[in-house]
Amino acid sequence: MTDARFEPSGPLRGSLRPPSDKSISHRAALIAAMGEGETDIEGYLEAADTRSTLNAMRALGAKVSGHVTISASLDPPGSWSTRAKTIEGVGLRRACPSPIDVGNAGTLLRLLPGWLAGQPRGAWTLDGDDSIRRRPVDRIAVPLRQMGADLSAREDRLPPLEVRGAPLRGITYEMPIASAQIKSCLLFAGLLAEGETRIVEPLPSRDHSERMLAAAGADVRREDDAVVIRPAERLEPGRIVVPADISSAAFFIIAALLVERSEVVLEEVNVNPTRTGLLTILERMGAAVEREGEREEGGEPIADLRVRPASLQATEVGGAEIPLAIDELPLVALAACFAEGRTVIRDAEELRRKESDRIETVTAALRALGGKIEPTADGMVIEGTGGLRGGAIESHGDHRIAMLGAVAGLASKEGVEVQGMDAAAVSYPGFESDLSRLLNR
Repeated sequence: MTDARFEPSGPLRGSLRPPSDKSISHRAALIAAMGEGETDIEGYLEAADTRSTLNAMRALGAKVSGHVTISASLDPPGSWSTRAKTIEGVGLRRACPSPIDVGNAGTLLRLLPGWLAGQPRGAWTLDGDDSIRRRPVDRIAVPLRQMGADLSAREDRLPPLEVRGAPLRGITYEMPIASAQIKSCLLFAGLLAEGETRIVEPLPSRDHSERMLAAAGADVRREDDAVVIRPAERLEPGRIVVPADISSAAFFIIAALLVERSEVVLEEVNVNPTRTGLLTILERMGAAVEREGEREEGGEPIADLRVRPASLQATEVGGAEIPLAIDELPLVALAACFAEGRTVIRDAEELRRKESDRIETVTAALRALGGKIEPTADGMVIEGTGGLRGGAIESHGDHRIAMLGAVAGLASKEGVEVQGMDAAAVSYPGFESDLSRLLNR
């Protein structure tokens, strides 16, 4: 593990394009591999998790090619995106039997079984690192088995996950919680099932899979609170454009809000309404994140985001907002430490199933830095004190906790040492370099 220290800083100034969207990159590679012919993916994220997905597609028989565009801000040289990634798909029903190493990619672990479960033949074992082996798969296994899937897992809920191809049938499944990963897994299975598959969501979740599948020719539609898909003979994605990731942009948004005299423009950020819960929450807290040049690219709405410091007020976060901001809730908790009043985050039990138990790891981290925060069964309660003292935190191998610590250090009184900062490479290999760029270092 690599440790890093982040001292209180001067203002963040300038503009940059954050890394490409991780969620969309995963889905783009999967749908391209399911497709016929070649699919060009522009802006595919090059990071540890998304490399795991590309390697998995190669193992399944897809051909992957492309060149990397180096970000000028990275030192030593590296990249968080590519401008020309081409995947020649194997087709919906011709995935090659092979062991699959998902690394630390929870999205891959939960989406891929939907496709593999409906294969006419073959068997696959999905396994990964120590963190992945603690992430439950029962919430995809239960509905997939209802569709006829042949699955087995350690203790019937943990990886390694074994998937054997079997005939599937469409079902109506009422999801107990809103989860784009579970929904996407069942949509992929529905492409291969007999009859119609209907997935009823308790609350709307990110809809990247539906948008991409529809563009590739799938019969998928929204009906009230349900997503409905019918079997497909083939997919032809053709071209997919991946915008900048609002979850990665979020770290710079919070930094610019908390560090005095900052002004940052984040370019080409995905502002899909199913992903902008953080912006809604921050606006309610008193922040003014301006959207400039709103447009559509590759079926997704994007905009440039201009961020300046703001005096923040406490708020309550729960219900329908949670799936729209699930990955950004740790940063909401950080911002709440600087706000006036008590902030309550509830209905977020899903945080316990991320790369770490983020309710516990966020609580421990912010307490270590002087924050007043208490965990609850499904969230956190934060008493705003106007700032943080500083100190040291452990990332627990969680990329978002590592980057949260960096942002906290910039806005703290004494600085923050992040133990295990290298975890950031899972989604943002160039984070520290891009941060230094905005600090004009």
